[in-house]
Amino acid sequence: MKIAEYVAFTIDRLPRSYVFTYADFTSEVNQKEAVIKALNRMVAAGKIAKLSKGRYYKPENTPFGKLQPNQAQVVKDLLEENGKITGYLTGYSIYNQLGLSTQVSNTIQIGKNQVRPHFKRERYTITFVKQKNTITKENIPLLQLLDAIRYIKKIPDGGVESSCQRFLAIIKKLSLKKITTMVRLAMKYPPATRALLGALLEQLQLSEVTEPLFKSLNPITKYKLEGAARALSTTEKWNIT
Repeated sequence: MKIAEYVAFTIDRLPRSYVFTYADFTSEVNQKEAVIKALNRMVAAGKIAKLSKGRYYKPENTPFGKLQPNQAQVVKDLLEENGKITGYLTGYSIYNQLGLSTQVSNTIQIGKNQVRPHFKRERYTITFVKQKNTITKENIPLLQLLDAIRYIKKIPDGGVESSCQRFLAIIKKLSLKKITTMVRLAMKYPPATRALLGALLEQLQLSEVTEPLFKSLNPITKYKLEGAARALSTTEKWNIT
């Protein structure tokens, strides 16, 4: 089978909006140029679309035009390396998913242990948030929630009061084991995040797990978070004003 036929056959079997590179087709160095040429010819013919340099996808056609890949596909090369998870979607990328905002942002935020400068990829701006905890598949949902608590003031169209109410609803559904894990992970977050998490947990009558958070805080430091007291009756203990 010729390289062009092989590339077309392989792409035909890929799901819509799946992002791929020439490396998905061959590991033979001498075939690399032929694969790239075949891919670029398919772009010119409108059979596939180019996301960024060396990155392509098979677009899904709708009555409203061609759909771009979802955000996880757009940045999947930044979330995993050699089969190991190295990053996760966070911030603007998941506020909608968590029910904290109705807006869909053109900024994709990624949590990673090692961050890099922001850059553009197609219509998206890719930015990074430093995560001090080890990133695993199991703790990503908890890290996403902790990041949202940390950046509560930056959540689009969601005030502090309504965001706190939503946090309570999310945490209430977590198992005690996951809540205990979240407390452990929170110890590597800023004091204001630990204080708000403690206030949220005590509001849910989970004071038995908040002791490490409370002991980690400076008793004279105040955390300004206007609107939190309207959703939480526990803010005074945690010095949230």
